[in-house]
Amino acid sequence: MKKLFLPFLLLIATASAAQSDSLTVVSAKWETKKIVKGVSWKSYLFKGNLFGSNQSINILEVRRNSKVTFAFGYDAKELKLTSDFGKGAAALAALNGTFFDIKNGGSVDYLKVNGQLIHKNRLQKDSTRAVHQKAAILLDGKQLKIEKWNGDPAWENALTSKDIMLSGPLLILNRQLESVDSSAFTYTRHPRTAIVVTNTDRVLLITVDGRDPNAAGMSLIELRKILKWLDAKDAINLDGGGSTTLWISNQPDNGVVN
Repeated sequence: MKKLFLPFLLLIATASAAQSDSLTVVSAKWETKKIVKGVSWKSYLFKGNLFGSNQSINILEVRRNSKVTFAFGYDAKELKLTSDFGKGAAALAALNGTFFDIKNGGSVDYLKVNGQLIHKNRLQKDSTRAVHQKAAILLDGKQLKIEKWNGDPAWENALTSKDIMLSGPLLILNRQLESVDSSAFTYTRHPRTAIVVTNTDRVLLITVDGRDPNAAGMSLIELRKILKWLDAKDAINLDGGGSTTLWISNQPDNGVVN
């Protein structure tokens, strides 16, 4: 009886904590600002009450019926800030993208823009893919889709979209949680960036701040929970850490809102 009792208490405590965190997120009175018709910026600072920590989350929500189109900004070699990409393209907003070569610039993951191949995957030393090369964001004007690698080495070459960016890991697909590995990258709290397609076909561009007394950052397990509670149908992790940036035109602090 004692052997069954203690795990039962632990399970109840875990379930109660998860339920409390989900209610904290969905019931939060998010500060909301309209950017243009169909696009809004939401932010909230959770003060010690989300995963037992301070958390700062920013969301740019794009509604299906908006006139906004999506595009990839890139430079094949030069290292540039997300804000500079946004300003240079006269964009409404910009979010940091996939993983890049910190020393030499350019993406280490497959990138195709307007039908032109910009970068191929840089495979690992054992010739296998990194976890951030096992999912893709596909763009087609107003449409943004998230796809999963099917195991074929030439998978991305067979995708028909003219604009493709690989990233990852994939966190949610078709409303189901995707498995993640047990690496420190997964379980350590960091600033995070993600894109979500919701069950109502809205696109959410999300940043989670970290490495700050007011923002602990999240593990991928915690991030995946947040995205699920935000009604994700599909969700993908992008490059995070110090790259985590949501820039919105005509906002204070040079447009960087996180």
